[in-house]
Amino acid sequence: MRFAPAAAALSLCLAMSASVLNAGAGDKPDPRAAALIAQGQAALKSGETQAAVDAFEAALAVDPGYTPVFIELAEAARQSGLQGKAIRYYREALLRDPGNFAAISGEGAALVEKGALEKAKRNLATLQSLCGDACPETVALQGTIARGVPARLAADTPAEGAAVSN
Repeated sequence: MRFAPAAAALSLCLAMSASVLNAGAGDKPDPRAAALIAQGQAALKSGETQAAVDAFEAALAVDPGYTPVFIELAEAARQSGLQGKAIRYYREALLRDPGNFAAISGEGAALVEKGALEKAKRNLATLQSLCGDACPETVALQGTIARGVPARLAADTPAEGAAVSN
């Protein structure tokens, strides 16, 4: 009985240090996942978006705790023209890592591509407050917003102030 408080304190200390050490393990992917991510990135660069998605999903199955895989999946979805799906992937990455600049910028770009310019400007404001105006992600999102809504969407959306009929 004399050793019970000391044993409890020691076990608490070991449990806390183990959780702290385990929390940092998500910085690097499992080596198998890293190979699949590299394979997916190569497929994405060559325009094979479905092969890239397959590789990224396999990497996610191997290492579900590695958040950057969601950003890769979002990029593949954007290249496929699936901006809504890309936004969902970016938001999943942001749930796991709220300060992820690439996810904030990518979500903003997908919002522009979807026609939601005001929401994209909110992402830009968030980026500017987190990393400043010279941050590469901020500059990329500023450029995307400056280019505006894609022409295919601009023709479908009514002019500002025009009445929308249902």
